Amino acid sequence: MAVSPVPEGYHTVTSYLVVEDAARALAFYTEAFGAKELYRLPMQGADGKERIGHAETRIGDTILMLSDEWPDMGYLGPNKRGGSTVGFVIYGPDCDAAFARAVRAGATVEKAVADQFWGDRMGTVRDPFGHKWTLGTHIEDVRPEELADRMKRANPDTTV
Repeated sequence: MAVSPVPEGYHTVTSYLVVEDAARALAFYTEAFGAKELYRLPMQGADGKERIGHAETRIGDTILMLSDEWPDMGYLGPNKRGGSTVGFVIYGPDCDAAFARAVRAGATVEKAVADQFWGDRMGTVRDPFGHKWTLGTHIEDVRPEELADRMKRANPDTTV
């Protein structure tokens, strides 16, 4: 029997986060986003400190991998690097409730929830580990040919 090149339950692209405190991040993602922890592998660092070498959690239908920082190997989280260059979008049926839940769990508001010209209702938070999460609900299908006009109306100073 052949083994699938993509493990069951995974997508072709899977995000992998490095965070300052992976155990705390796993607890935060559970509380803020309803994540379900799947696995964690404790390891000992070169400094003798116990860390999470690898963990996996599921948010909705997506598996997210993460680990603690490993400074001796150059793996540092966004808070140590001055911010993250990536963000995550979680779509669901009630982004307002999801946003409120994330803020109650300790996320910082970056952009309040509002209807967006491209047909989503969205808001963005930053988690305590430096990653940005946009929580959204798709509310309207917008044809591609309408997007430029809507963007111009929403942002009159933008050149399209």
